[in-house]
Amino acid sequence: MKNETHNQTDTRESVTFGTDRNKDFSKEPLCLSGKDVTRIFQNGKTVTTAVDHVSFEFHKGELVSIVGESGSGKTTLSKMLLGLLEPTSGQIFYRGEPRDISTGAKKRRYWEGIQAIFQDPFSSFNVFHKIDDVLLDCINMRGMRNLSKDEKFAMMSDACSFVNLKFAELTNKYPFELSGGQMQRLMIARIFLLKPEILLADEPTSMIDACSRATILDMLLNLRNETGMTVIFITHDIGLAYYISDSIYIMEHGKFVEKGRAEEVILQPKASYTKRLISDVPKIHEPWDLSTVG
Repeated sequence: MKNETHNQTDTRESVTFGTDRNKDFSKEPLCLSGKDVTRIFQNGKTVTTAVDHVSFEFHKGELVSIVGESGSGKTTLSKMLLGLLEPTSGQIFYRGEPRDISTGAKKRRYWEGIQAIFQDPFSSFNVFHKIDDVLLDCINMRGMRNLSKDEKFAMMSDACSFVNLKFAELTNKYPFELSGGQMQRLMIARIFLLKPEILLADEPTSMIDACSRATILDMLLNLRNETGMTVIFITHDIGLAYYISDSIYIMEHGKFVEKGRAEEVILQPKASYTKRLISDVPKIHEPWDLSTVG
């Protein structure tokens, strides 16, 4: 029995998507951090605290997962990180300085450094813009508007090749003419062209099949390794978070109930909520325990 348990642990620790378990990212420069960040919504007399005094530190090149069930506050937090919502209280810091997105120009400069991939690829593109326009916008955003047509074509071809798409087969098409998996790849091609400092990926694989999911995750990690960007992964899947992450933040009812290096959080959980999330992960070799399902 001891040998069987040991083998299971060895397998689990070896099946990672390329994270360096030994690297200490706390020694890397801070790119995004927050102190007591809170967001309260009020509708008449109803007051809801969606995010409740959370603090965090995300370092250059780090892959961080924020894990929580629906309603935990992780999507509200991601909108604040992107600058789509302002905190009710607390402060967000960018590159070690208080973030200032008080004007449209400052917000656009901030968005040059942070981009997102969302859960639903079908709502992420303007249906009236062809794929050529989508990719050209990325080149223009990087200040390369004056490049020649051939140079822009080469950049778009390289971006598509990175995600195993052929630009020659996409040109003059609209995004809705692609499959869901192809649209997810196109979103990563956009990030390849933009090369932001921070990528926020909000459940980017939840709407595609398992085979495509592994491919998309591999592409995201290759992109992180190639560019050194920080990736903030928003997910409800704690098993997936373990396999891809350097650090994990566990979120429940708007609070971080546990955070730390991935191995510490998953293999030595302290919070009861973390333990429940781990126990809810189905295991093929064991009978499924449905007693916690409400």
